[in-house]
Amino acid sequence: MTVTLSATLAANEDIERRRRAGERVLHLAFGEAGLPVHPALRDRLAAASEHNGYGPVAGAAGLRESAAGYWDRRGLRTDPELVVCGPGSKSLLYGLLLAIGGDIVLPMPSWVSYAAQADLVGSRPVLVPAPQGEGGVPDPDRVAAEVRAARAAGRTVSSVLVTLPDNPTGRLASPESIARLVEVARELDLTIISDEIYRDLVHDPALPYTSPADLAPERTVITTGLSKSLALGGWRIGVVRLPTGAHALRGKLLAVASEIWSAPAAPVQEAAAYAFGEPEELVERVNLSRRLHGTLARAVHACFTAAGARVPEPQGGFYLYPDLGHLGLGGSAELTKLLLEEHGIGVLPGHAFGDDPAAARVRVAVSLLYGTSPEQRMTALTSEDPLRLPWIADSLDHLSRGLAGLALDRA
Repeated sequence: MTVTLSATLAANEDIERRRRAGERVLHLAFGEAGLPVHPALRDRLAAASEHNGYGPVAGAAGLRESAAGYWDRRGLRTDPELVVCGPGSKSLLYGLLLAIGGDIVLPMPSWVSYAAQADLVGSRPVLVPAPQGEGGVPDPDRVAAEVRAARAAGRTVSSVLVTLPDNPTGRLASPESIARLVEVARELDLTIISDEIYRDLVHDPALPYTSPADLAPERTVITTGLSKSLALGGWRIGVVRLPTGAHALRGKLLAVASEIWSAPAAPVQEAAAYAFGEPEELVERVNLSRRLHGTLARAVHACFTAAGARVPEPQGGFYLYPDLGHLGLGGSAELTKLLLEEHGIGVLPGHAFGDDPAAARVRVAVSLLYGTSPEQRMTALTSEDPLRLPWIADSLDHLSRGLAGLALDRA
């Protein structure tokens, strides 16, 4: 088995090397939340810094209870005993693949690490496109056909994954698609893994949101963390909500965790317990973050549509997934290289997300446009009109010029 560096991390390192060498590169390739840590969380972490014991494998009781309360407030009654904590939801997803076993159905396109992790554990992903205009959910009708065909060929398909809202498309699967997928999962006895790390960053809070756990709590696993909503990616903390009565799955996941990460970092758990309790100052921070992410995503969407790209309007997180096929400049790899080397714009190629390499689709992340210093990022976060800030306006102008230059490359 050949294991390569994650496409997102590799792109981030390449762009940083180019910047250190003096190149100007607009960094739209890395899905980091791009905002400072809230002082209240810093204080909690510092106060807990003397806690240096391993702690329970499942996570501290206070964090599990706080995470259970987080889901309770979203209408999902949660037993703290069925909450497991880990060093990031990414680690928990890997542990779940090992614990559940078998092959997994993934949306196409989908986050780069899903398929890579499946490969690492010997699971063969079944890639199924999302319904037209949606993202993060494999088309339920095609899931049924693909799973039956795979099982007829002797494969064991055990699970299906959704991302709500989605990375890379920035779209939120409709309640109707989730309901149809739940029916298929029940019919085929599939465990549903619902990655909801962007749930609190849906741009319009009035947009209907349905978790598979709302409809099928007996077979839905939810993963989430604080990397996106509170910009704590470097702190590495995540939580998973296991299905009702899934004590056997809990035992398997804890066995995996005990051999890989032992326990999450104790001081970070203390800060995370406070965060999942959703005190007023952190609720305000998430609300401001949601507003900023949505404002920049819509502005970047306007830049791409002005350049003739086909791109669904983003609904959550800080991503877009434009299709520049009208330019006739090759597939996603060729387009990504051209944008970076000729126009100083760093994006990720769609094929890294399991998409057709011949398609000219790329993943764009807007969250590193907010500024290059904590002061600039805080100013962007609290601004009533962040698009008028000089450094953001300059970045959007750079993007528009680069996209206009692509048309000249075609000529």
